[in-house]
Amino acid sequence: MGLYDRDYTQEDYKSQFRYSPQMSMPRITSVVKWLLIINIAVFIPSVLSNKIDNFTLKWFSVWPISVGTSLQLWRVITYQFMHSTNDFSHIFFNMLVLFFFGPMLEGIWGSRKFLLFYLLCGAAGGVLYPMLVVSGVLEPYRLVGASGAILGMIAAGAILFPNSIVLIMFVFPMRLWILAVILAVISMLTLFSGANQGGEVAHLAGMAAGALYVLSDSWRGSLKFKRNAGKWNKKIAEQRNLHFELDRILDKVHKSGIHSLTFKEKRTLKKATKAEQMKNKY
Repeated sequence: MGLYDRDYTQEDYKSQFRYSPQMSMPRITSVVKWLLIINIAVFIPSVLSNKIDNFTLKWFSVWPISVGTSLQLWRVITYQFMHSTNDFSHIFFNMLVLFFFGPMLEGIWGSRKFLLFYLLCGAAGGVLYPMLVVSGVLEPYRLVGASGAILGMIAAGAILFPNSIVLIMFVFPMRLWILAVILAVISMLTLFSGANQGGEVAHLAGMAAGALYVLSDSWRGSLKFKRNAGKWNKKIAEQRNLHFELDRILDKVHKSGIHSLTFKEKRTLKKATKAEQMKNKY
């Protein structure tokens, strides 16, 4: 995977997406930086020590050898930060794609939303593969790697920026949506051939999760708006009811004195007084 025309390297990339033929290095963003650091920090000790490698594989990889290990849910997150110590290209290409694609998506969505998206895409494969193993469709093998999240980013980018140009092996230009289709087809063919079934399930699940996340964004935004609007309307109604109750209590104090108030009425009066003091403070 190579460089592509990243207009998000400009100052206004969050609001304008004008593509330019000029290629430049991405500016590293906070979540992408820490994802790179964690992946590399986990990989190096595993390469240097077989004991550490065996320990992390035993407890942190997706290992659906039984229903019990399949239900150890922390694995669907931790396996994403582990890579094969026998194949350096595994971590190299995953981190390379993260380095180039991650800042684009994090810049658009923000750090919190991007991290959630990244982990969800990776978790999709970590959940689907054990389900297929437990149901008898696939054989159990250890599953490690960030490929599900990485392919999820490519799928999201292919929907958001389908005509972006990526340079395969830094040489061959290709539109992003075409690359995404090719990768999906390769994963399906490899899955049906029986090779690296867990990895290919993670690839396809990650791509599906990434695409679904982007395509459902407007729907989720609308749902969030309605939920927030409902909370706001409820808050307004509570404030209105409090004002009505306060008027009644103050009228009672005026007519009968403060000693005529019940415990509940005194608590309401205290609450209203405190709220008014906070309002005047700010």
